[in-house]
Amino acid sequence: MTYTIHLSRKSEQNTSQWSGGSTTQLAIYPDGADYSDRRFAWRISSAKVEAEESLFTPLPGFWRLLMIIEGELYIEHEGHHSVTLQPFEQDSFSGGWTTRSKGKVRDFNLMLAEGYSGELKAIHVAPGIHQELIGVRDHDAHHADEAFYCVAGSITVLIDEGTITLQEGDFMLISKMSSAKTITISNQTQEKATLIKTSILYG
Repeated sequence: MTYTIHLSRKSEQNTSQWSGGSTTQLAIYPDGADYSDRRFAWRISSAKVEAEESLFTPLPGFWRLLMIIEGELYIEHEGHHSVTLQPFEQDSFSGGWTTRSKGKVRDFNLMLAEGYSGELKAIHVAPGIHQELIGVRDHDAHHADEAFYCVAGSITVLIDEGTITLQEGDFMLISKMSSAKTITISNQTQEKATLIKTSILYG
């Protein structure tokens, strides 16, 4: 199975300001796409919401998944639904909806253009070994991208013959997986580690 791995250390990531706080782009596809012109297939980012009340930037044509990392967020989609999110709870909504929020939080975001599907999953890794299935598990998908963002702690990922260690804030993207495989996640410390796994399927 052919795939590529891209590693982005916390120190290498770019953070920019927006009206309600700051955002760090972790990955965007295709490579070189510009979020500001809205011509991208998907985008993964993490943000700090520093304003007590925020109005989300309109993103018509995109579907959004948002997971809280720290804090509590009340989020309201005008004419649709509202929800209060605690750490590692998530919401899924259209970027074209009018969306307002209350609460200062740190969050994790996945934005998907039409034709792409995805999911977010929080993985809490106790000291020891954890197995995780990645890749294409849906026969309707041509291939998949899988990403891991280290929220807290330190873990080592074993994939085939290679190992990669992730510290807090590090991000790893495994691209163009055409089938499923099991990877090993090792936590060799005495503290629990937390990852956010992002799965993106190409239809």
